[in-house]
Amino acid sequence: MLILGIDPGNEQSAYALIDEEYRPIRFGKLPNEVMRKTISDIELRNYGNRSEGAIKSAIEMISHYGTGMAAGRTVYDTCIWIGRFTEILGSDPALIPRKTVVTNICGNPKAKDSNVIQALIDRFAYGVPNHGKGTKKAPGWFYGFTADVWQAYALAVTYLDILKEGEK
Repeated sequence: MLILGIDPGNEQSAYALIDEEYRPIRFGKLPNEVMRKTISDIELRNYGNRSEGAIKSAIEMISHYGTGMAAGRTVYDTCIWIGRFTEILGSDPALIPRKTVVTNICGNPKAKDSNVIQALIDRFAYGVPNHGKGTKKAPGWFYGFTADVWQAYALAVTYLDILKEGEK
């Protein structure tokens, strides 16, 4: 089984495809039109001819947290892209709110992006130099991770954690 996590945005979205051991297989941040094709490619190839239904997906869902702040155009545009990605995936991806991800990774719903990144480093590359990124000659667990890829990876990790907890 593979997990595809998508951190959607109004113009660009990040994704992370991980295996059952949480290893990043493929990831990036792409313009949304390119992301649509990438999602289709991943789904059609079913990555490495794995059995039907071997890829499960999760998309970070827009949520309202009682802040009283008005939503702007970018939020609504992001919602449209969530719908487009969901349609392409066709397998009813899990729609997971950000607070669920942050709470799962950090144990605190008020944690910030930097806390999420540090918690991921502590979990998967504890004590490894260069925050687990490594070098071109010796790539580490997080080699090539930038910006929103961390959040897409955190989403995929959270979804896999949820699935594994359900198996117990």
